[in-house]
Amino acid sequence: MLKRLQRAWQARRLRKHRLPESLWKHCIEDLHALRRLNASEETRLRELASLFLQQKKLQPVGELKLTLPMRAELAALACLPILELGLDWYDGWHEVVVYAETFVVERDETDAYGVVHRVRRPLEGESWLHGPVILSWADHLHDKQQPGSGHNVVIHEFAHKLDMQNGTANGMPPLHADMDPKRWTTVFTQAWDRLQQTLAHHHKPWINPYAATNPAEFFAVASELFFEAPWKMQQHEPALYAELRAFYRQNTLGP
Repeated sequence: MLKRLQRAWQARRLRKHRLPESLWKHCIEDLHALRRLNASEETRLRELASLFLQQKKLQPVGELKLTLPMRAELAALACLPILELGLDWYDGWHEVVVYAETFVVERDETDAYGVVHRVRRPLEGESWLHGPVILSWADHLHDKQQPGSGHNVVIHEFAHKLDMQNGTANGMPPLHADMDPKRWTTVFTQAWDRLQQTLAHHHKPWINPYAATNPAEFFAVASELFFEAPWKMQQHEPALYAELRAFYRQNTLGP
């Protein structure tokens, strides 16, 4: 009954608020990660993005003006990871905050000696448990202008939201019933260890070295690559690609 009511609500919303076809075609052409989609996937992603814009508030900061094309881009990339999962994977929070540029946060951090310091850090994006996703529009544009680089701040932050569905960001989102948690842990741990060894020997890693920060960042950075440059992952860590393919239920390398 609840599912039927939800589908009816979504159908009404789509009749009134579906993203215009011309605008959607521009999104597909302009965003590298979307170009691999077939016609059916494009249609479903358009519906998800349209519903996302109805369910989540996109809040610009300062003098930034978020036009409908800008909102459509952010919604399309936000919904790409959940194309085969569903919008309910983003339940429990309501807002996307968008800065014009990289933003600075202040917070207390404890050093190796247990001393607490107040630090200021520039960020491209951030995700809060039960809170908003925060993005820098300038950093999104920078990523968009480097197709195939493997960088995508929007996908990165929304991967964190999926990771947090277990109650914390730890690099292990809720896995599907047909997935083996032990295998996931083994594959990610081995890939993580190899990255740490690569960096320890001052070699250039195949993945953004920020992935070595902690397991949550490893999952988010790996998710960026899975959608933006999957061939790199397949070449260097094919088992990791297989696990992400099973989780996202998408073959980003194509048929």
